[in-house]
Order: sequence, then structure tokens, then C-alpha cells
Amino acid sequence: MYGSREDIRQNLKMFFIDGITFMPSMALISITAVIPYFLDQLGASTFHIALASSMTLICVFLTQPLFGYIASHSSVMHKTFGKILLLQRFSFLVFIFLIPVFAGHNAALINLFLAFWCVFNLFIGSYTVFHTPLLIRLLPPDKRGTIRGIGFAIGSLLGVGMSALIPVILGRITYPYNYMTIFALGVFFLFINASVFFRMRQVKDSEPNEPMSITQYIKRMPSSIGESPPFRTMILTCIFIAVANSILPYYTLYAIRVFSATENHIATLAGLAIFAGAIAHIVLGFIVDKFGPRIVAVIVACLIAAAGILALTTNSLFLLFVSWLLANIGNNGTMIAVSLLLGEVSPTAKLPLYVGVYFTISMAVSAVIVLTLAPLLETFGFTTLFAIVLTCGLSSLLINIFVLKKRLAKTGSHNGSM
Repeated sequence: MYGSREDIRQNLKMFFIDGITFMPSMALISITAVIPYFLDQLGASTFHIALASSMTLICVFLTQPLFGYIASHSSVMHKTFGKILLLQRFSFLVFIFLIPVFAGHNAALINLFLAFWCVFNLFIGSYTVFHTPLLIRLLPPDKRGTIRGIGFAIGSLLGVGMSALIPVILGRITYPYNYMTIFALGVFFLFINASVFFRMRQVKDSEPNEPMSITQYIKRMPSSIGESPPFRTMILTCIFIAVANSILPYYTLYAIRVFSATENHIATLAGLAIFAGAIAHIVLGFIVDKFGPRIVAVIVACLIAAAGILALTTNSLFLLFVSWLLANIGNNGTMIAVSLLLGEVSPTAKLPLYVGVYFTISMAVSAVIVLTLAPLLETFGFTTLFAIVLTCGLSSLLINIFVLKKRLAKTGSHNGSM
């Protein structure tokens, strides 16, 4: 299934480079740090920031069936995915070149950003149905965590360096070319990242995907949940984590509105988010290879609950940074745990369908929570935010320990015995 040793070695290299190039771009085009600050500087409302934050969730929900259809009919998923990524990144490059044209017209620039951010995020629906199946198909179970984790950790360190450049660029380059420079650097890394997938090797005798039309894909989504109790429980376990992760951008807004966070503070948040990625991918990448993704999901739930408790019980910018660090380690750990848990509960030929079902549900629920939070924060303050974070962490932890463990044990997964 995985090809020769040389094929596996080549794919390991490519997934390694995937992490190195993806993480710096996330520091520079950060929906949890840079983009909220960019919009706040333009005079955007809480609703605008909430809309930008929820756009990924909404767009993934809308495009999941389309990309599920494309993935199910693709015999060379890595090349198809690479082409989709190139198109996505070119679309955001167009926005970057339009920034100077609309500078000085803040309302128009906010709307322009939201329009192009929507287009960019429509393509993110492809990430889930392509990247996770590629990982499961191209790498053996004991090779999916550590090497990729090291790659993401190196990329995270590069991201910390990029984060350190953010206040320098904002301070030394005049508006709007400062934001133009930051976003262009992010897109530069993303173009390199897209090229990686063309170099992967997919053996011809891999178990083919089950072809489905868009209508069939949508119709089979409910039945996929009904036919697999472990999959149902995995969805419930991970969806609480997904909701907690989806409201991370509000931490930045909290820092700005309550603690009057400056450019340097925003850069610190961006740097801590990337540093958290390095910690998560090295430590949790090793743990997932040794003990499996369910244990990583337990750790993630504990981190998220701890972040909620800390933010609820303190009133300090420094301790908010600590809470932010814990939440971001959990966020990065989620990516590790969810993709590999999906591999354990999904039939290989139906991976695009099962992956699509999980992310469609999690994105839809998270989008509702994110959009609902905007008016709640205006009315009740940020206590609501951190109470939700704590509740999500504890709920995921309890379901994992008392239900998911037993369901996986019945399937013969080693995750169920730990």
C-alpha cells in the first residue's frame, strides 16, 4: 500500500518540507493574531472580525462535498491537491496587489479583504479531504508523527522568526505597504508549500477511492455516521476540541480590548502560537507514534481545559499569554490527533467521505458558535468565551476516557487498550 522504501522515504521528505513551509505562512497570515489586528486598525467591528474568523468554518462546510467529489475521482490525489493549492494562493496574491489601490478607503478595504478571504477559504475545504487521506495512504502508521513533527517544529521556529519581523515591518514600512509585505511573505511560503505535493509518490496499486458524485457524497454522509459507532464517538470527542480551537481569534481581541495590546504584544501572540506548534509537533508527534492518537486527544482536552481555567481566574496579560500558549499547543495537537483518529475509524476506500463528514459537522457547529459569540461578548463580556473553552475541554476529556476508549477497543485498535 505504501510503496517501496524509497517511495516512503521520498514521501517522508515531502511531508517534512510541508511542515517547514506551512508554519511560517501561518504566522504571517494569522487569523488568530495578524488579521484581527489588521482589521481592528482599519476600524472593523467585532462582527467583521467574527465573520473573518468564521469564514474558514463556513467555507469549508460549503465546499466539502465538491472537494470530496474531486478527491473520490482522483487517481493522483497529490497532484490534484497541488493544483488546487496553487490556485488558492494565487487568489490571495491578487488581493495583496490590490491593497495599495484601496488604502485610505477603510470600509472598502475591509469588504475587499473579506471577499478575497472568502475565496481563499473556499479552497481550504480541500485540505481536509486531500491532506488526511494522503497522509494515511502514503505513510505507515509508525511514520506519521515524529518526522512530520520535526518538520512542523522547524517550520514553527521559522515562524517565530517571521513573527519577530511583524512589528519591525509594521513600524518601519509605511502603511499600506507594511501589511502588503507581511501578507506577501506568507504567500511566498505557501507557493513553495504547494509545490511539495507534486513531488510525492503514490503507488498505483493503492486501494482506490470509492468514486462518488456530489449528490451521492451528500446522501452518504448521514449513513457513514450511522454505520460506525467508533466514528460517531470520535466526532463527538473531537468536535468539542474543534469548537474551542475555532474561538482562538477572540483571545487576540480580548488582549486588544481589555489590555490595550500593542503591535509588540500581537507579535508576541503570533510568536507564541508558532512556538506552541513546535512544542506540539515534536512532543505530541512522538507520543502519537508510540501511544496512538487517542492519547494525544486526551492531552489536548486537558490543555484546553487548563487554558480556560487560567483565563477565567486571572486578570493579567502575562497569564493570558500562558493561556494562549496552552490553547495553541492544544490546537496544533488537534491536527495531529484528528487526522490519525480518522484513519483508525474509516475504511480506506471511504476516507474522503469520512474525513469530509467530520469536518463538515465540526466546521458547521464551530461557525455557529463563533458567530453567536460576537453579540454575547458585547453583552456579557469575555467571561463567556473562556467558560465555553473550559466546558469544551472537560466534555471532550470525559467522552474520550469513558466512551471512545471502549469503542476503539471493540474494533481492535491499540488506542482502545490504553
